[in-house]
Formats: sequence, structure tokens, C-alpha cells
Amino acid sequence: MTRATRVRALLALAILALSTFLALTQPVRLGLDLRGGTQLVLETRDSPTAKADRDATDRTLEVLRRRVDALGVSEPHLARAGDHRIVVELPGLDDPDEAAAVLGRTAQLTVHPVLGTGLGPRSAPADPGAGTVLTDDTGTPLRLGPPALTGAEVQRAEAEFDAESGSGWSVGLSLRGTGERAWARLTGTAACAAPHDPARRAAIVLDRKIISSPQVESSVACGVGITGGTTRITGGFDQRAAQELALLINGGALPVPVDIVEQRAVGPTLGALAITSSAQAAVLGVALTAVFITVVYRLLGALATLALACYALISYAALLALGATLTLPGLAGFVLAVGMAVDANVLVFERAREEYAAGPPARPRTLRSALAAGFRNAFSAIADSNVTTLLAAVLLFFFASGPVRGFGVTLCIGVAASMVSALLITRVLAECAVALPPVRRRPRLTGLAGLGRVRSWLARRRPDLLRHRRRWLALSGAALLLAVSGIAVRGLDYGVEFTGGRMIEYTTTRPVDAERARAALGTAGLDRAQVTTSGDDALTVRTERLSAAQLRTADRVVDELGGGAEKVRDELIGPSLGDELRRGALVALGLALAAQLVYLAVRFRWTFALSAVVAMAHDVLVLVGVFAWLGKSLDGVFLASLLTVIGYSVNDSVVVFDRIRELRAGARGAPFPDLANAAVLQTVPRTVNTGMGAVFILAALAALGGDSLTDFALALLIGITVGTYSSVFTATPLAVVLERHDGASPRRTARRTARRGGRDRRDSGARV
Repeated sequence: MTRATRVRALLALAILALSTFLALTQPVRLGLDLRGGTQLVLETRDSPTAKADRDATDRTLEVLRRRVDALGVSEPHLARAGDHRIVVELPGLDDPDEAAAVLGRTAQLTVHPVLGTGLGPRSAPADPGAGTVLTDDTGTPLRLGPPALTGAEVQRAEAEFDAESGSGWSVGLSLRGTGERAWARLTGTAACAAPHDPARRAAIVLDRKIISSPQVESSVACGVGITGGTTRITGGFDQRAAQELALLINGGALPVPVDIVEQRAVGPTLGALAITSSAQAAVLGVALTAVFITVVYRLLGALATLALACYALISYAALLALGATLTLPGLAGFVLAVGMAVDANVLVFERAREEYAAGPPARPRTLRSALAAGFRNAFSAIADSNVTTLLAAVLLFFFASGPVRGFGVTLCIGVAASMVSALLITRVLAECAVALPPVRRRPRLTGLAGLGRVRSWLARRRPDLLRHRRRWLALSGAALLLAVSGIAVRGLDYGVEFTGGRMIEYTTTRPVDAERARAALGTAGLDRAQVTTSGDDALTVRTERLSAAQLRTADRVVDELGGGAEKVRDELIGPSLGDELRRGALVALGLALAAQLVYLAVRFRWTFALSAVVAMAHDVLVLVGVFAWLGKSLDGVFLASLLTVIGYSVNDSVVVFDRIRELRAGARGAPFPDLANAAVLQTVPRTVNTGMGAVFILAALAALGGDSLTDFALALLIGITVGTYSSVFTATPLAVVLERHDGASPRRTARRTARRGGRDRRDSGARV
């Protein structure tokens, strides 16, 4: 074992040991569909300055969503019920009372100049203004001037601990724009007052209560004030109080006050049977993938399967460390990521096969040298494909919210774990295996001493797949036209998360299992109903908007199942994926596409970048169009699958373009269509084997995973199939066409020829 291998082995063992420790010690947080959680029903009411109408309730819901995200509760469910109520469902929350306290606070933050001492709090009007008297934390009544700035002008609030000064916990504020200037004016005026004069203080008021009234230090110049746009709120906070205040400030003030009218525990939306069948499907799919990789790559395939198990452990530990909430679609996506993580291993093994076969008959390559060359040559393709995915994931995290932001976190973890699995763990295992004498004597055991059936067939036939590139592009255009016509003719059937629907609550004579109720409602024609239980006799049905006949059907089904049922609530609910979340997701997606376009243009050429992005748009539109023709619902699960397809499509195209770049560097002057065709033929085995690894898992989820995962698996099966096709027959032919037009100018061609000739002369001189 070489020194480099020993270092990699020690690093891999350290990562696996830490992951094992986290997996054994950190509790798992399950989502509403797997475990249930806490349900809060909040009701908005009028304030002296605002009316609690439907628009105010919608704006209140978005503020509550930001607060819930800051609480660390992943995958929450928030929806407006009627015009004045908001239903908040929080999975796996240990302290629901804390959530209720945070969500119910108005959090109107204002900063006031202190005019002097007052007569007491009894003279305080409802809204602090000029001459308002409030009591500070020491019991001293202070007379306040009109607010100089509000929480809307705070860019960021963060809980801080100052161990050096001994002041303990405080909340640091970063001000922006007018807030920065207002703070400088306020403190500049206060600095002109004498020391110990109450007018030298600034009062920070939260919901008509002074939480801090610090005195401006003597070092601050009169009329200048504190510049730089930063300050701190002190007031004897402990860690929890400081973090809660920062959370409220960052989330923003509620447009209208809310009252908590109901709080209770709710059961999981999926029954035990659905969870068990999904788990069985996942295990079967992963097992089939492992068998497939082992059959194709033999010993190295078996080692790659072991590395994939390590990948699963690392990803799971990272999710636990971040406190992520695991839902059934999230777990399915996690299992799918295990299948797609095969990609990096397949890239390395296929390159190692090429290197081993390329050695001269007199002195063939050794297994170790071929494997090292495979890792070295595959690195650029692995790095480029993962960087493009990371760009999208990071932008989704910073600019999106809710489940889209959670997807970005999961994607980042998956990419990092995949790199560690393929480039570290697989490499250590493979290098140790090929160094064993029995393996060196029988190289065919490794799976490297042979091109494989697909590559051998392509080597014999050498088909010119790009000769009819315009026909392939026309076929892609026809598929695109068919998809768009489906969207135009059938329309898009948005799910309850996007459009809202109806929430009906029953009390039943005897307990009803949620899975049984869902199956019965589906048989009666309400196949999209979501069912939860609360206690022994409460059953809640959340579904799309119902006609009178459908409502009577739901009542009848629940009455039969429960031995009698009474309807206690029937409300229209708004979308849980609101306008703000959708806008943020679209902005994040647009920025991600632009970032990928720029990165690919820098790493490759603008023609490659444009081709990859066009192929990705083709894949997305085809997937949406197929769902439109099938009449399938577009919901949050479909959104997760769509984002997965986007990443898969770009990765496929990047692998082909990386091989074109490599061939072009080694064969200057060769016709670009010939290089592109050679690159496609050389990467087809990787494309087929990677796709098959994911297809086994998806087919198992679609067949055995139950209704909750059928559409998820179907969307990804369509997306992966279309993505595999488009990387070969859309992105690459389009790049050939664009390259031809880009090089059509005689003047540009002459310049390129001159530059190439200069390089060739310099190279010749160097060789001489």
C-alpha cells in the first residue's frame, strides 16, 4: 500500500467513524407523513391600524412561514383556512408551547428617542408615539418620542454571546439603507445630552414593551452618532431568549395580530402499510442496483456497492447533524440519490477499462496504473458535473424557501457525499484490491480487463449517430411540440399545495385508520385526499375543491368507516405553497440556470453551455407535458422530482462535453462532428449503466411503493429516460450545429488557423 493510499484510507476511516457516531447518537426527525406532529390553528383579528381581511391573512401566513423556517422545523405545512384562520402543522417539534408563543407574537419592533422620564405606564396609548410613556426593564417610566426606525429596516438580526466583556447574550442588528441613516441621526442627537440624562438613551420597543434602553457611549460624537449600520440589543437575555428575539426580527412583524384558537397532536398522513411497502420497495431497488453493478464490473462493482453503502451512511449522518426532517418523498429521493451516486464510480471504471485496453500488447498496462489513470481522467467530468449541481443547490438554498430550500440542502449533502464515496472510499478499496496477488494474476476478476458488451459492440460497428443531427433535433422539436400542446390542450392540474382546496374534520363513533380511510375515499373517486387522525375519534380530510356530490360521498364514506360521524369543521383552505414561495423558487431556479450557463461557458464554450441548458429545458417541458397529457397532479412531490431531473440532465450533458473537450485537445484540426460522435460512442456505456442503476430503484418504487410514491417514481422515470436521450440526441447535435455557425466566418477561421499554426510551430521547436 502506497503512502497516498494510506493517507486516503485514514481520512476515509475518520469520516466513516464520525458518520457512524452521528447516526447512533443523533435522533431522527420524521415528517408529518411518517410520524405526525403538532397542529396549531391561528385566527387573525383586527388591529387599530389594519383590518384582518383575506389579504392580511395571506401576508400573515408568509411571515409565519419565515418564523417556522427559523425555528428549525423542516417540511412544515401552512395553509389559510377561510378568510381569518391559518392551519400550521409542525412535524416532530419537541416543545409545541414554544412554537405557539413565537408564532402568536406580533413582533412590532421600533426604536425611539427618549425624551425624559414619565409618570408611569398608565398613560401609554395603544401605539407608541410622541409623548408615550412605557416602563423599561428596571421599572423606570420613560417618555418616548415617535419611532425613528422599525424592524422593517433591519437587514439581519443574530444572537451573539460576548464572553470577553461578560455581558452575556445579546442580539446584534445589521441595518440597511434608511435604517442605517436613521440610527446615526438618533444616536447623534442622543450623544448631545449630558451623561446620565435619560435623553442620552435609545429605547428599543417590541410589542409596546421596552426590551432594552442602552445609553449612547461618551465616545460617540454629538451630531455624528453611531455609523456603520450595526448595533446590539442588550437586556439580560439568556441564549433561548436572544435566539427567539432574533428569530422574530428576521421573520418580520405580523400585519395583524393572531390568536391561537386550537392546539393538538395529529397522526401521520401515511399509514403503517404505506410506509412498510415503500421501505420494502427501496430495499429491493437498492439490492437490484447492487447486483447490476456487481455483474457489470465484478470485483470493483462489489467494492463500489460497499462504497455506496458508506455514501448512504455519510449522507444520513449529515442530515441528522443538520436537524433535517425526513419525509417519505425525501427518503425516496435519498434512496434515488444512492442509485445516482453510481455515476461517479461508473465514470471511473469505464475510463479505467479504456486505459487498460489502450496499453500496447508488448507491455500492457497494470491494473494499478489503469485504475490510477481512470481516476485521473474521470476527475474533470466528475468535478464539472458536481459543480453545476452545487451551483443550483446553493442558489436554491439562499433564494428559495420551504421545501425548495430543503431540497437545496439535501442536494448539497448528496453531492458532497458522492464525491467522498467515489473519489476517496471507492479508490481506497479498489487500490487495495488490485494490489492483491490473486487479483493481479486474474485481472478479469476486476471487471477492467474487457471493454464490456456495449462498448465492444460500438467499437465493432462505429455507428455515426450524428450524421443525421438535424433529424434528431427535429425529433426533439416534435417531442417538445407535443408536450407544449398537452399543456395548452389539457392544461396543468395543480395540486392542493398550489391551488388550495377543502379541509373537513369529523368526529367518529369508533377510531378510523388513516390508511384505510384514504383507500376508501380513493375507491369512491377522491383519490387525492390526504387523511390525518387526532386522538381516537377525530379524522381530518384535506382534498381539492369538491362539488356537492363529492362532498356527500366523502361524508358517506367516513360515516360508514366510523360507525357514524359528525362534521365539526368544513373550511376552504388556501395553498400551502404560496405566491411568495413560488416566486422565490422561480427566482432561485432562474439564477441557478444563469449560473450554470456562465460556468459551462467558462469551462467549455458558450456553444456547449447553451446546448446543455436548452437540453435541460427540453427535458423539463417534456416531463411537464407528459404529466399534462396523463392528467397527473403537479404538487410538492412533483416539484422535488422536477428539480432532480434538472440536475440529472445537466450532469449527462457535461459528461459528453467533457469528453469532446478532451478529444479536441488531442486532435486539433479534426472535424468537430467526428469528435462529437466519438465522444458520444465513448460515453454511451457510462450513460446506459448510470441510467440502469437509477431505473431499478425507480421501477421498484413505482410498482411497490404505493400511491404516495407512484407519481414521484413515474416523473423520475420519464425524466431520466428523456434526459439520457437529450444528452446524446439533443445537446450534442445542437452543439455541432452551433459550432458550425460559430466557425462560419472566414475571418474568424483564418485567425484560429493562424493561432493554431503558431502553437504548432512553437511545439515543434520545443520538440526539436
